[in-house]
This record gives sequence, C-alpha cells and structure tokens, in this order.
Amino acid sequence: MNTVHNIVTLILAGGKGERLGPLTVHRAKPAVHFGGIYRIIDFAVSNCINSGLTRILVPIQYRSRSLNTHIRDGLARYFNATRGEFIEALPPQQRQGELWYQGTADAVYQNLFALREEAPELVVVLAGDHIYKMDYRKMVEFHLANGAEVTCGAVEVPKGEASSFGVLAVDEAGRIVEFQEKPREPKTVPGDPNTCLASMGIYVFRAESLYELLERDSADPDSSHDFGRDILPRLVGTRPLFAYRFVDANKKATKYWRDVGTIDAFFDANLDLVNVDPLLNLYDPAWPIHTRAVNMPPPKFVFDDAHPEGRVGAATDSIVSPGCIVSGGRVRRSVLSPGCRINSFSLVEECVLFDNVVIGRHARVRRAILDKDVQIPEGAQVGWDLEADRKRFTVTDSGIVVIGKGTVL
Repeated sequence: MNTVHNIVTLILAGGKGERLGPLTVHRAKPAVHFGGIYRIIDFAVSNCINSGLTRILVPIQYRSRSLNTHIRDGLARYFNATRGEFIEALPPQQRQGELWYQGTADAVYQNLFALREEAPELVVVLAGDHIYKMDYRKMVEFHLANGAEVTCGAVEVPKGEASSFGVLAVDEAGRIVEFQEKPREPKTVPGDPNTCLASMGIYVFRAESLYELLERDSADPDSSHDFGRDILPRLVGTRPLFAYRFVDANKKATKYWRDVGTIDAFFDANLDLVNVDPLLNLYDPAWPIHTRAVNMPPPKFVFDDAHPEGRVGAATDSIVSPGCIVSGGRVRRSVLSPGCRINSFSLVEECVLFDNVVIGRHARVRRAILDKDVQIPEGAQVGWDLEADRKRFTVTDSGIVVIGKGTVL
C-alpha cells in the first residue's frame, strides 16, 4: 500500500490543559507559545509534514479560536491541495446529544464521518500537546510488517518514573500483554528490569478496525471513552496489539519526548533551549519545525554607553525573536517571543516572555512566565519576593511566577 496517501492523521487538540493554569485560560494547551516563535502543536504537525503524512484532521474544542487561527493562517500554507494534502480543524459535532468530547476515543468517534469521507486504510492518532521529533513512517512500517491491528507508540522510561505514566507491558516480540495505568509496580521490558515502556498517546489503527471499536465503545455506558483506559486494554489477547519503541529524529544522544503539561515542565523545556547544547535541536535543516511566519523586523539591541548604572542593551544565553527591542536592558537565560520590549536599566533573568511583553525601565523580573501583552511598569519587581508575588499571581512550589495574558501591573 502507499503509506502516504492512504493514511489520515488525527491530531487531538481539544484539551484544556488545566495544569498549565493561567496560560490556558484564553487558549487550548496545543496553542500555548513555546520556544519564542512556536506553538506546542507545531511539533506534531511538523512531524507529520516531515514524515510525508499530509492529510490531517485536528479535532478542536476548548478555547479554540487561537489554535484555529494558527492552523488557518500559519500551518495550512505547508499543504498543497492539488496533491490532496490538507490540514483541517474540526469542531465538536455533538453526536452524543448535547455533550462535548468525553475522551480521546470520543473525540475521534464524533468525527468518524470525516474519516469515512477520506476513506483511509490506516489512521494515525496523535496527541497535539507533546514536544518531540519523530518519523511516523517508521511506526507505520512497523505496524504493517507485524500485521498489527493496533500499534501504540511507547517511550522508554526508568522504572522509578514509570508510575507517572500509562505503562505498556510487552512480550519478547513487542506484543502488548497488559495496559497499566500509573501502576505502583510497573512491568519492565523483557531483559531489562530497570526500564518500562510508557504510552506516548500515539496510535496506528487499521481504519475498519478503528470504526468498529469506536462504534462499540460509544454504545457502552460504563466507558470513559478513552483509548488508553477503555478501548485498548479490552483488546489484549484478542487482537494483534504491538508497542513501537520511540525512534527519536532529534539526533541527540538522549531521546527527547516531553509532556509539557505542568508549569514547571513547560518552563524547564523552554529554558533548556538557551543552553549551549540544548537537548532539543531546533536547528536541523533536515527536520524543520514549521510554524506561522512572523512578519516583523529583526530583533534590535541598542545602547552600549558608559552610564554609571550600566545602560547596555544585551541578551546572553537567550532566544530573541523577531520584532524584539532590547533597549538598554539586560536579558539573561531567557526566551523572548515576538514583539517584546526590554527598556533601559531593566533585568530579565531566566524568564519566558510571550508576544508583546513590555518590561519598564529599572524593572527586574526573574524565573517567571509572562503571557502575551503583559506590561511590567517602571521599577517593578517580579520573582524576587515570592510571598508578595503569591498575593497577585500564580507561583509554583518551585518558585516559578506566572502572570496571565494582558496583565498590566
């Protein structure tokens, strides 16, 4: 079979991302900014494009305007309709009465009509809220070579960390023999007592099998309508289920796959990008990360004089996006999204700034995430007195301050 044109990919992007707190009040988790110019969903979409899987449906739901605009005005330009390529956002169809999506399986079930219209032989189901680089063609080839009905993507994790994930227990041939949901005693891979296989929320289905499974699940009043919790565990021992071990396209010694579903995980993943040798390689021309084009002038750094207070516009160990002006302030180990303005005598240290953030003169901000359009006034301080910050903002246990979209202090 042609493993490109007989596949439709669904990227599930309707989740609230509640653990990201203020960052998902106005947008879905896959639409959250990442690494300066990107959105989280860009990684799944780019993996598809780089894998040659260019027939994509994106079920959306929660606060979807920002995500839908990003898909329409940014990502759609990478698809050629004359070759049958597309990326299309699908709002909930409310096929289950007045209910919205009830789970990952229900999100696909409510869009079965769109799948059937495209008549694929295989369906690839992805989560739209993880950061990683992966060639899905290799997983499809594994699926076909093993005659699998369903193949689940799995990433190797140390046994001590596996209780935070859904774990796939497999035999020597890679067949799934058990699903464990955040187990206290996780099953390890054969021959390696220190390693477990965690589910990545990535699946390859034979299309007809998927339709059958979803129809049956939708009629089950006791189901939570989730692939990992309901549908797949019931298939163990009755159908050929296989686990595909994650092959990283990141070209690093350590495999990179991140669920940036908490403030701390999101902050750490962003700050890793400013390291001399970051774990995630964004600079590989053979595996580009596609996103919406930023139509802004280049970043600018101004003032380097002998002012006694050190009026120098400088950014070190940082990512500075188009449209930013560092005007006599200092930026250290930070990520600046497009359109930020750092004014004189200010300090931004270990921060993630979304679009159009303004840091006033003599202000100091450290270990903080500032959402779009936040304005820090002259002389203000954020991240230096956490008790005072907790009275106004979200502050994590590790001391990361988060200021919501459009806040003017």
